[in-house]
Amino acid sequence: MTSSTLIPETGEIAAWRYAHPELFAKSFAERWRTRGIVLLLAAVFIFGLWWIDATPLRFWNGAGRLGFLIRLMLPPSSGGVFGTYLQALGETLAMAFFGTFLSTIVAFPLGFLGARNIVPNIFLHFGFRRVLDILRGIDILIWALIFVSAVGMGPFAGVLAIAFSDVAFLTKIYAEAIENVDRKPIEGTQAAGANRLQAIRLAVVPQVLPVILSSALYFFESNVRAATILGIVGAGGIGLQLSQQILVNNWDQALFIIIMMLVAVAIIDFISRRIRLKIIGGK
Repeated sequence: MTSSTLIPETGEIAAWRYAHPELFAKSFAERWRTRGIVLLLAAVFIFGLWWIDATPLRFWNGAGRLGFLIRLMLPPSSGGVFGTYLQALGETLAMAFFGTFLSTIVAFPLGFLGARNIVPNIFLHFGFRRVLDILRGIDILIWALIFVSAVGMGPFAGVLAIAFSDVAFLTKIYAEAIENVDRKPIEGTQAAGANRLQAIRLAVVPQVLPVILSSALYFFESNVRAATILGIVGAGGIGLQLSQQILVNNWDQALFIIIMMLVAVAIIDFISRRIRLKIIGGK
């Protein structure tokens, strides 16, 4: 292949440059607009550093303090209470499991209410979606603080916090999955004499069931990490043990707890990922 076939003729380039000048060079206004945006973002970033007092001296002192804490962490130690930590880890896993299970059970029927092809009323659909938006705007830590105050400290408050936080997200995911189902199986069941509920059970549920199960598993993975943080605000579990050891400066035990959490999360992620791949891929 010759070079003439690879590179267009000079006349063709000139014609393209004349017809589409923006493809070859930005205009003066566009160049200065881009520079202005970059300068504005840089100014906002510098102002933000000044606002939070992120001075080089604070960075230097913080790095020195961090190095001191790392030295206190090594070597990690269970402090002779490995059984207590293992029980607390079990509470954290139980919080994540029951919170995810409860939110999945509640979100499953709510997903049908939020699906436009199931509930075509535009006003009901709009109002329901806005309620979900409001619930999603409340962070899980806020839910935890609310339920710790309402039902007291312990894993039960953590379960309720996870359930209330996840139900809005899962409902949205399930509703979108239901809206995107194939209409042909539904029409086929209705042509065979099925009523609306029977068509949903026979034609809609089998299509969205893999999405429901895989989403629940994914949220369980995420909730294991969230349940650890919830323990710090009083919801029990391994997070409570971690916060207590940090408060009394037992940094070697704190590192041991962190390692336990990392190992548990890695195992759960591996198992859950394999299950989700089989559900989604049908393997």
